[in-house]
Amino acid sequence: MKIRLASTLQPDSIVDGEGIRTVIWTQGCPHHCPFCHNPQTHDFNAGELVDIDEIKKEIKALKGQDGITLSGGDPMAQPLECLELAKYAHELGMNVWCYTGYLYEDVLKNKKMKSLLEEVDVLVDGKFKIEEFSLDLYYKGSRNQRVIDVKSSLEHGEVVLIEKYKGTKIFKNMYKKDEGMFI
Repeated sequence: MKIRLASTLQPDSIVDGEGIRTVIWTQGCPHHCPFCHNPQTHDFNAGELVDIDEIKKEIKALKGQDGITLSGGDPMAQPLECLELAKYAHELGMNVWCYTGYLYEDVLKNKKMKSLLEEVDVLVDGKFKIEEFSLDLYYKGSRNQRVIDVKSSLEHGEVVLIEKYKGTKIFKNMYKKDEGMFI
């Protein structure tokens, strides 16, 4: 099985989910959100087809990673391919985050997308909306997006948000001007 990727795996990310993560950038997105930070990932014919087994080898060779993050593009556009990677990450003891422009409720209505969802630990859902944009949000770009505990949501039959990511970050000015560094 092959998956279309926008780039090589990106290990050591600290902004694409909790902990130290490897991001898998999928190619292809139907949403085309204005001001998307990855517009180069929208074209379904761009990127490169890569064998899933090759990606599994790369994931297995990783050191010091808490999990993988499926991003893009929209991973839900390649649900069966991403499902294989999510299952493999779980086999290795890693957790799985997934970013999608679809709403959780809509993912549940699509059999293939739901199969991927069932193998995801945290889902960040919803289209990016520039009018809702903020740099003070945890792991999302706009206020309309949600950071969802998937296992709890499936168990309770309704969306369960991860409480610690509901609010906003409080940035303090910790720049030492005379020393030219942040602390």
